[in-house]
Amino acid sequence: MASVLITGGARGIGKGIAMAFLQAGHQVMIADLAGGEDWNYDLATEGVMAETIAELESLGDIRGVNLDVTNAGSCDKAVAATVDAFGGLDILCNNAGVLASGPIEEFSESDWDRVFDVNVKGIYHMTRSALDSLRASGSAAIVNTASIVAKKGARGMCAYSASKSAVIGLTQSLAMEFAPEGIRVNAVCPGIVGTAMWHDHLMANQGGEAFEDRVQDLVPLGRPSSTLDIGEAVRYLATAENVTGVSLNVAGGMVMN
Repeated sequence: MASVLITGGARGIGKGIAMAFLQAGHQVMIADLAGGEDWNYDLATEGVMAETIAELESLGDIRGVNLDVTNAGSCDKAVAATVDAFGGLDILCNNAGVLASGPIEEFSESDWDRVFDVNVKGIYHMTRSALDSLRASGSAAIVNTASIVAKKGARGMCAYSASKSAVIGLTQSLAMEFAPEGIRVNAVCPGIVGTAMWHDHLMANQGGEAFEDRVQDLVPLGRPSSTLDIGEAVRYLATAENVTGVSLNVAGGMVMN
């Protein structure tokens, strides 16, 4: 049984990751915002985290802690809370992320900085905060959430695509850096997932039928990835003992390599 800390764990893909680990008998700490963040779609709140814990607690030991990955002190506290709750930390899932889209000539510097602060610098902060605890584990792993747009790009997604490409580069570099210590580092690359990023931002006001049409146009297997699809891939990457430096597509064939 491993202890798992999942950033951005209160909803969406993070919730699917939590479910996958709980189903396999692991202890899970979900870490997310307490609320008050202004963005172009609803982010997590303390209430949403409480609802997720209540929904998933029948599956196993799940706790929650407030976290802002852009703040190093907040990251330290989330790691300490996990170690206090479970006696250690074995798996860090750097899943927290935000998305903003639009043509680059209209894209604000503040939005650009926010995307990179959360999606890239957040992994930097969390990895540094967790490293001592991961070193004390006998089977430590880090799994970062990237995206297929890190590999193929997308119109109007300059900041998000660039940030997720950086996540892949960071994943590979950390995999090399930590390999002598037995800490494995991998990334998962989701495709189309029916989360708030898609429904409330990328396809806002277009309705479910438009979303399904987009899926049929773009996904060879003909369905969106579920959050549990992503969670199961993350669980595999975290527990596969001879796998490191991998960026695994979970996208129904949208990207094949």
